[in-house]
Amino acid sequence: MNLIIPFGVSLILSLILTPLTILFAKKYGLVDDPRVHKHPAILHKRAVPRAGGIPIFLAFVATIVLTLGLSKQIIGVFLGGLLLVVVGIMDDKYDLKNSYKLFFQILAALLVIASGVGITFITNPFTLFDSSGFGLGPVIHLDFWRLSFNFFGEHSILVLADIFALFWIVWVINMVNFSTGVDGQMPGIVFASLMVIFIATLRFFPKDPNELIVTKMALVGAGATLGFLFFNFYPAKIFPGDSGSYFLGFLVAVLAILAGARVGTAILVMAVPLIDGVFTIIRRIINRQSPFVGDRKHLQHRLMELGWGQRRVALFYWLLCAILGLIALTLSPTEKLFAGIVSAIIVLGGLLWLNMSLQQKAQD
Repeated sequence: MNLIIPFGVSLILSLILTPLTILFAKKYGLVDDPRVHKHPAILHKRAVPRAGGIPIFLAFVATIVLTLGLSKQIIGVFLGGLLLVVVGIMDDKYDLKNSYKLFFQILAALLVIASGVGITFITNPFTLFDSSGFGLGPVIHLDFWRLSFNFFGEHSILVLADIFALFWIVWVINMVNFSTGVDGQMPGIVFASLMVIFIATLRFFPKDPNELIVTKMALVGAGATLGFLFFNFYPAKIFPGDSGSYFLGFLVAVLAILAGARVGTAILVMAVPLIDGVFTIIRRIINRQSPFVGDRKHLQHRLMELGWGQRRVALFYWLLCAILGLIALTLSPTEKLFAGIVSAIIVLGGLLWLNMSLQQKAQD
């Protein structure tokens, strides 16, 4: 019952706040109008409200305050998330420069890292090859390099741990943002990811009280995301916008850290959108384009060129993420590494095949 209440409260709040946000977005011009907003990846034909981060964030914050209370780390999550929601809304309204958005993503990550969220260790996936794991042991510690300073009290920075966490958070924010291709796609991926994190933390429940907090936070995030998804599935009544994708990507990245550095699990769950995102960045750089300039060559767009509808594409992504998530829960770190490599080979092979076949079809 203690676990059902946070999920239910956030779900109900999200279901209430999302229609209100639709009215708010229409009133203040926070809409994506294809007649005005020219972007190659746009699929819709009518003006659709954006600002989806508002109901998700508000439902998440309100439920956490009501059911969990506040702590230093939770406040850090709130501040970082609020910054990203505000920046996302500003971008939805004014189309901020990519450099500005990246700066605020880094700042949001630093805010939550300053609250004590850091990756102090990662499980060594190479321990299968020898008993010492190439001399690193079963766990690779990232907290051995510490810088201490006195600024209104004693403070310290775990250099490698914080750098790794910074890179991870910013990377996931952008990869999740890349997965906002069709209606319902991105919230469904995030919902699956948060549920996998929730299930993973149950292994330690109720032995570790800190895990209980992360368990409830994952459920609260999942409830808020699911409530929004009811209005975002095709045909979408509201888009997540950058505010929604930034906050949800941020939330997945942070909870993966708080859940005991389950970075490998999160990577495997989101393997398809993450690999597609990496492939997209490399492809754009090879073509001498900005990695952040949009196009219609993501996996979801290629599938639509084959005749798939938006609902089918979204369900395809949800199903893959759910399957990979269930697999991740049963694998050892070494097995996750192999599963990730196999997934990468399959997805990259599929992307290359789709690109070549569709180019050949266009030439014919």
